[in-house]
Amino acid sequence: MELSTVALGESVSIIGDLDPGLMKYFDYTRAPLRSPFDSNVVYQFETMEYILDYAFERIGVEGPKVDHPILITECVCNPVHSRSKMAELLFETYGIPSVAYGVDAAFSYKHNQKLGICDNDGLVVCSGFTTSHVIPILHGEPVFEASCRTNIGGYHVTDYMKQLLSLQYPYHVSSFAWEKVEHLKMEHCYIALDYASESQLFQKGAKETDEKVRYWQLPYRPPPVEEEPSEEELARKAAIKEKQGQRLREMAAAKRSSRITEFENELQGLEFLLQQLENVEDHEIPFFLSETGYVSKQEIESAVARVTQSLRKAKGEPVEVEEKTESPSSEKYPLINIPDHMLTPEQLKQKKRQIFIKTTSEGKLRAKQKKQEEELERERQNQQDEEKRLENPELYLEQLRAKQRELAQRVEQRKKLKTNGTRGNGTPVLSGNVGRGERLNAAQKERMRLLTTAAFDRGKGEDTFGIKDEDWQLYKLMSRDNDDNDEGPNEDEAELARVTAKLQEIDPTFVTLVEPSPPATGNGSETPHFRPLTAEDYRITLGIERFRCPEILFQPHIVGIDQAGLDEMVGISMRRLKPELLSHGENLCNSVLLTGGNCLFPGINERILTGIQKIRPFGSSIRVCRASDPLLDAWHGASMIAASPSFSEQVFSRQDYMEKGEEWLRKYQIRYTI
Repeated sequence: MELSTVALGESVSIIGDLDPGLMKYFDYTRAPLRSPFDSNVVYQFETMEYILDYAFERIGVEGPKVDHPILITECVCNPVHSRSKMAELLFETYGIPSVAYGVDAAFSYKHNQKLGICDNDGLVVCSGFTTSHVIPILHGEPVFEASCRTNIGGYHVTDYMKQLLSLQYPYHVSSFAWEKVEHLKMEHCYIALDYASESQLFQKGAKETDEKVRYWQLPYRPPPVEEEPSEEELARKAAIKEKQGQRLREMAAAKRSSRITEFENELQGLEFLLQQLENVEDHEIPFFLSETGYVSKQEIESAVARVTQSLRKAKGEPVEVEEKTESPSSEKYPLINIPDHMLTPEQLKQKKRQIFIKTTSEGKLRAKQKKQEEELERERQNQQDEEKRLENPELYLEQLRAKQRELAQRVEQRKKLKTNGTRGNGTPVLSGNVGRGERLNAAQKERMRLLTTAAFDRGKGEDTFGIKDEDWQLYKLMSRDNDDNDEGPNEDEAELARVTAKLQEIDPTFVTLVEPSPPATGNGSETPHFRPLTAEDYRITLGIERFRCPEILFQPHIVGIDQAGLDEMVGISMRRLKPELLSHGENLCNSVLLTGGNCLFPGINERILTGIQKIRPFGSSIRVCRASDPLLDAWHGASMIAASPSFSEQVFSRQDYMEKGEEWLRKYQIRYTI
């Protein structure tokens, strides 16, 4: 594992056990784990050197050299390059006198043969961390040319289980550390005798599956339970709210009184200014008004009228709207009512301009009047809301929140209808794949028809649009200002903005959030709301994952590896035997040894036995046995061979390495018979 120091930013490597007190000097959160293996072949010899240093130190080797022969395990058919690099490392770095290479599965078989578990002829099925092997054993010696290998092992089982749990429980991905998933795999996984039947049981939810389900409870801290307030507490809160309401009412009354006083003082000042203007000559009025900020007497009178209206509003009195007397349209636009045949070409142009100006001014006047009415209505609404709030602040706030939610849902529903469109009978279109014609309402369709007609007529000759009164009616229909249902905010949106602003003003805890309206589905189903997590949500269920994950040892295609499973590898290995060795094939299946970490899964003996029975003739003698210690039997077998008297004759010495080189390593093979 490579770690970087916090102070210097340097990279160091830490091998094996380490003192927790030293971890404060390293940033281990970004430490990558580095392995010297690629699958089960050593290729990172710099990292391997760190591991050997650690191993020799732990077994008590002193001095710069290791003056002892080394027996090291390797994978089946290990590349010559890896062998030679390992020999170079051991000879030149540690100065060992000799080295020997052997396969761990063969060592394990040899140890179990000594214990009487397996025979002299047989098969060894070794399923390790990254690979699985099947090796025939004849007369106590492995036949490597007939061996079979699959790139599937315990690493893939753990990784597959980690993926399944992460997909099923996305909120607890951080809890599925590699070490924890590895522990769950070894503790709860098993091999199903019939994978299809076992899967159907879990799919149907049979009662037999209840006993096979395991649960893993993650740490869960329930939220604190709020105790119901006592009567004294409720009375105290009510008194505080009453005091707050009273203080708000007093503040509103003081503010209102202050505004009335300001308006009265301003009105008195303007009236006094008008009285002084009556004693001033006309030619001296501009000089007199230059110090007051007003330009004319009419401006002062307009200010008096405006302040008077504001004062009446502040006092709650009705406001009188004075209508301005305007000159009749016949005086301002004299050419409108005159027939066209009585006008000259220049007068016809003037008539068009007058018609346009009249239409525009009337539209502006209507918009102004509408705006004034809206302001008056808004002022009246605010005054009523203020009275309700002062009367009962808590009830008013609750009603305002309910109104905001209702308006938000209506606005959201309207936006969805504008996006998806509606059918002729008013039913909303459920599918989003609709054309523009289906999304247009009646006003939009009429506008498009008018635009198309006008453009078609314009291309026929001279542009005479606007001469007739019917043209201006068409212009009004084509105007987007008349399409209240299509463009701009509607009444609900304006009211929602007003209510939201009011809530933000009086409620500091309010957050603007438009709740999504229920989807327009035929069955009336609603969007599920968020609920707080409970202890059930922190309980991880291990059901079908218990046998689905180790099933990849027999069906690697589940994780996308197109190779043979363990039971199929036995048949492949037996078919690879040479013809002169086929006579011993009958005895091989009578002693099938399972070794390696994956052989600890419950049910693997029966599964491999069933798989071999399918590929062997009927009535064949088949015996499947598990190693006495699938994890350490390879070491026990290697130590037994290393302690034998004939071991010194099978080693590859330093002198052989210097004289024969790595080519001789290609032919090197240790003998497993003692």
